[in-house]
Amino acid sequence: MTFRLANIAGRAALADGDHYFDLERVSNGVFDSNPMTAIARADELHSVNLSDATPDGVLSEANLLPPVPSPRNCFAIGLNYQNHAAESGMEVPSSPLTFTKFPSCLVGPNHDIHLVGAHIDYEAELVVVIGKGGRNIAAADAWAHIAGVTAGQDVSDRALQFAAKPPHFDLGKSRDTFGPIGPVMVSTDAFTDLNDFMITCQVNGEQRQHDSSKHLIFNVPFLIEYLSSILTLSSGDLIFTGTPEGVGATTGRFLVPGDIVETHIEGIGSLRNVCV
Repeated sequence: MTFRLANIAGRAALADGDHYFDLERVSNGVFDSNPMTAIARADELHSVNLSDATPDGVLSEANLLPPVPSPRNCFAIGLNYQNHAAESGMEVPSSPLTFTKFPSCLVGPNHDIHLVGAHIDYEAELVVVIGKGGRNIAAADAWAHIAGVTAGQDVSDRALQFAAKPPHFDLGKSRDTFGPIGPVMVSTDAFTDLNDFMITCQVNGEQRQHDSSKHLIFNVPFLIEYLSSILTLSSGDLIFTGTPEGVGATTGRFLVPGDIVETHIEGIGSLRNVCV
């Protein structure tokens, strides 16, 4: 049984359609209220039966927080689509260009993005969530170590990012509110093709990005094998897998107050973030 894990006001919940079910209640206390506990025990979530359960509320009216609120690590991969590397005028990396988005930047799917200057950019991304951690995970086994997938925005302060040489991607992409994720984490068995997630980003209703994860230079299994060959991955670790072409930096169309950034991944759902 597939599952969709949500974080409702700090409590783990399972979503079904537009309704949600408090996980601690619907599991009769088998799970506690902590979303991170649910992620660590993701295999067990498949057995939670919602068929006769009474919902606790409606998702569209809920206080949705990040489905993964406190990961130990939050990795991100730069220049992981050929077309984005080309539009940026940069060489395609020979190995994954990996940086950190500090977890303090994470916010929920409908949280405001707080602009701090004139060069703030959007980057729609598929985000994978580690379930079963480990070291030296083979690419062939990678998806078995993933609890689920979610949508993310790698919001970027380009001025801060390129304020030093070489650039410090980590700080430029880790300001408070620069990591919206959600609306839910979806188990991988909900998808027929784990190499083909369609990603779309609109700003004020205008499509800016539209591409499939099948065009990743380094796909998800490769990233899991690569990262786990260097360090031990832990339950709840996030990997922002990269953004396709269409970012504002290449056209000078940066975000301004009042802009509405909508990020959608088929089968996962949408983020809607207002710039303030």
